[in-house]
Amino acid sequence: MAWFKLGLAGSDSPPVQRENTRGLKRRTREALAAYALLAPAVLGLVTFVVFPMIYAFWVSLHRWNALSLQMPWVGLQNYVSSFQDTDWLQALERTFLYTVIFVPSLFVMSLILALIVKSVPHLSGVFRTMFFLPVVMSPAISGIIWTLVYSDRNGLINRYLEKFGIDPVHWLSSTHVALVSVVIVSVWLGMGYFMIIFLAGLQDIPKQYYEAAKIDGASSWQSFWFITLPNLRHTNIFVLIVSIIGSFQVFDQIMLMTGGGPANSTTLVVLYIFQQSFEQYNFGYAAALSFILFMIILVFTLLQVKFLRIDEE
Repeated sequence: MAWFKLGLAGSDSPPVQRENTRGLKRRTREALAAYALLAPAVLGLVTFVVFPMIYAFWVSLHRWNALSLQMPWVGLQNYVSSFQDTDWLQALERTFLYTVIFVPSLFVMSLILALIVKSVPHLSGVFRTMFFLPVVMSPAISGIIWTLVYSDRNGLINRYLEKFGIDPVHWLSSTHVALVSVVIVSVWLGMGYFMIIFLAGLQDIPKQYYEAAKIDGASSWQSFWFITLPNLRHTNIFVLIVSIIGSFQVFDQIMLMTGGGPANSTTLVVLYIFQQSFEQYNFGYAAALSFILFMIILVFTLLQVKFLRIDEE
């Protein structure tokens, strides 16, 4: 007995302390393993997102043509010049007009497609594949296809209009129609993706709501207005935020279909920034315009998130 007590007294640490030490070492190993797994993603984020943003802001404070090592410091002059650049202000105005046309059109078409797919469950797979196909299509290919469809002489649309005795429409060469033509293509490209988002929201609405409304004698329109839309409010906010951000970043279809013409009627902000950087070699000014665009998108996003929180409260 004395030997047993002596052995306990001579041990390095009590059992509870040894157990705590083992638990601390295990948690340390788990934390190190987690950091090791996150390190590649964090390194990629810093390398390809954070550092380019910081460097772009640094470039925006200089006058630089990317062909010279000299970068004269101009401070905020590039930002001040943007408010005096009529071409930039007109590009912003056209972008807001594009957003006003594009976002509601995309919202309505995506929701209609989702309702169609939900109403025919036995054909939902076929419809989802058919409507989602433009999303996975290359923007370059879709731009070429729609350029041929919009062709003044041999375009598919004008051929059908001629059969009804309607004069051909200059879809891409008219300053009054070109922007609307681009909006149609953009809606066609994006509505399949947002249809899936709306469809997921529709499937989360309990069927009991519609059954109770039917028993109370509610029409289909009343069920949609008082049940479907209110229960889709979070989905609606998400679709609005993402579609507004996308409308300010549209570039591919405009570059391929119109190149900003005719008479700059489809020159939106991203295309104008591209022209300033890779055509005018004014990279400092283009970087400043990019940050102005970033702030505009950030303001719209924060406003919509704030409205979402107010709605939840």
